[in-house]
Amino acid sequence: MVTATSTAFLARKALIAAWTKATGKRPPTNPEDPEETLVEALGWSVLVGITVAVVRVLAIRAVSRKAISSTDREPASTADG
Repeated sequence: MVTATSTAFLARKALIAAWTKATGKRPPTNPEDPEETLVEALGWSVLVGITVAVVRVLAIRAVSRKAISSTDREPASTADG
């Protein structure tokens, strides 16, 4: 859970930087605000939603894969004497 949340946070920060560089202005802080253009509000909402969802899925899968691979190791053999 921590991995997914922190990864989503970092992805959002990267999106803000990319949006600002591409458009020359900050992304909408409140897409529901009527003063924001509909194109920008929808574009930002879709971009953030898709990116955060994809990044969270990838992060969770990576952690799960690592956990599974660490439990698939054979246990150390013990000598019963």
